[in-house]
Parts: sequence; C-alpha cells; structure tokens
Amino acid sequence: MNKAISIKSLELMANTIRKDIIEIAYKAEGPSHPGPALSCTDIITALYYKILDIDPQDPKKENRDRFILSKGHACPALYSALAEKGFFPKEWLYDTRKINSRLQGHPDMRKTPGVDMTSGSLGNGLSLALGIAYYLKNTGNPSQVFCILGDGEIQEGTVWEAVLSTPAMKIDNLTAIVDVNHYQSCGTVFDIQNVPNLIDAWKDLGWNVLCINGHNMSEVVSALEEAHYFRGKPTCIMANTVKGKGVSYMEFDNSWHQKTPTKAQYEQAIRELEEAREWV
Repeated sequence: MNKAISIKSLELMANTIRKDIIEIAYKAEGPSHPGPALSCTDIITALYYKILDIDPQDPKKENRDRFILSKGHACPALYSALAEKGFFPKEWLYDTRKINSRLQGHPDMRKTPGVDMTSGSLGNGLSLALGIAYYLKNTGNPSQVFCILGDGEIQEGTVWEAVLSTPAMKIDNLTAIVDVNHYQSCGTVFDIQNVPNLIDAWKDLGWNVLCINGHNMSEVVSALEEAHYFRGKPTCIMANTVKGKGVSYMEFDNSWHQKTPTKAQYEQAIRELEEAREWV
C-alpha cells in the first residue's frame, strides 16, 4: 500500500487514465467500451496507485496482491493503469484490439504483463478470485485479492455461487467491488433483470458490505483501506457510479457502452478532461 500518495495525486491520475480511455476508443481497431471503462476508472486508479502491493519490475512476484477485472470489457481502464504504472510501454495502448496486439478487447493473462487473470465471459471473475484467495490463504500468503464486477453482470448465477461459497469457506482476503452504474449492454439493469435488495442480499449471505460514491476518491480509498484490513468476513464494496463519467455526452448515454467517437467527439472529450484537470 502506498501511504504517501495524496487524494489529489490520485484524482490527477484518474484524469490521465480517462484521457487514455478516450485515446484508445478513438484509435482502437473496432469499437471499444468507453462507457463501462469510465465508470470504474476512479476505483482502478485507487487500487493500482494506492492499495495494491505490486511491482512492475516483478509482475509475477508470489506475494503480490491480485486483481481481477470480471467486467473485462472495461479493460481500457485497466490497460491505462498498467501502462502508466510501467508494466508495459504506453504506446501499446494505441494498438488495443488490433490483430496480434498484446492488448485485446478483454484482458488476457498470457499476453499482457500485469494481468492476473483472463476475463471477459461475464459472471466468472468472482469465482476465479475466490479460488485464488483460497489458495493464498491456505498457503500462508498474506496477499489480498480484489475483483470488480458490473451490476448487470451479477445477474449471472455463477456470481451468486461465489457469493454463497466465499463466507462458507471462511475467506476474508477477498474484496468484491460492484460497479453500480445501473446499465448493461442492452439497457438499464432495472428494465432487464433487476436484482432487488442488493445490499441486504450480500449482507445476509455473510459479507461485510460498504456503500460509497465510486467517483469520490476519498470514499473509494477509505473503503478499499477498510476492506484491506478487515478480517472475519469477505468485503463487498457497492460503488455507485456514472456510466461514461467525465465526458458530458457519454454520461448516462448507454449507446457509449461500445462505440467509437468521431474526430469531433474525440476532441471534445479530451478538451473536457483537460479542463476538468485544472479544477482538481
């Protein structure tokens, strides 16, 4: 954990990552997923620059913390965090989704330095995180495991198998973070298949549940720090977010779930983010 970095520094890094996401969306081979990436940017920033014990010079070290992006289509945010952290050259970002690129449309642990688990098939990430956390805990490794899921993704039954199993297996070195942006690819979660009483459901199944504003960096850091040190139960952080956060015309517009901006849209997004940076 990096105790020295300030909230302002984290907010500035989040702004940089958002600009990288827009660059990727504009330059990628085929449409990327800017909306879902922008909603979890602040969380990923806090994880990679404040919380996770990781080393770009030794990305496979045994006692590192692990991170799984279960909503793998949001990988532009992850790729940017890894590049800005020094896991690979930033120039790689602009080849995202291209043939033979090491950065594909979903994270691939075989191709991309710093990626702990391949993801993309929604609903699988939390079970994979549970398996890793179980191994670490039962081999005396103190490392932590963090997993980001989408609120649309948790309609998958495999998620709830992991939600049930984690407390039953007495796993307390795992934190699930639900990116509650209220949308999925085809509409709102309320219109498609809403999961009612979400907070109570996780609590009743044995999780320590925290609710935060997923764009308030102080709240994000505080919740992740609490989760990092909390013992006796696994922790779930419900992070209320905005799909497309940081770019005015993308916010709350689900057409930006998977879409390529025009030149004018790209320039407007970069301009807005540069202006926002001045107010950090």
